[in-house]
Amino acid sequence: QVQLVESGGGLVQAGGSLRLSCTASGTSFKHYAMAWYRQAPGKEREFVASISWNSADTYYEDFVKGRFAISRENAKNTLYLQMNDLRPDDTAVYYCAQDRNLGGGAEVLTAMFRVGSWGQGTQVTVSS
Repeated sequence: QVQLVESGGGLVQAGGSLRLSCTASGTSFKHYAMAWYRQAPGKEREFVASISWNSADTYYEDFVKGRFAISRENAKNTLYLQMNDLRPDDTAVYYCAQDRNLGGGAEVLTAMFRVGSWGQGTQVTVSS
């Protein structure tokens, strides 16, 4: 059974930084594309960033380009999201997601139907 556990969320002032982590177990983590999604109160869950199984390519939603960076460390079964220059509208629960298929590129996980497993989420709150 796949288990994805996020950590690193918290309260930060606008302009600050946070680094989220997602540790996977019960899966061949290194063989799957991974992604971060987020969900703000009263809004639908939305794609943030993704990375291919071998880190060869990454994909970002426009609103985080140049501010966020996704990376992974397959030896540690861990996915990261470095978030810089945070804004109040980045406030949301951030979810780690694993592709349902092996060996995918980053772009496939922009489509939510491709997600096979979700983490429980970590809250990020950015104050103005």
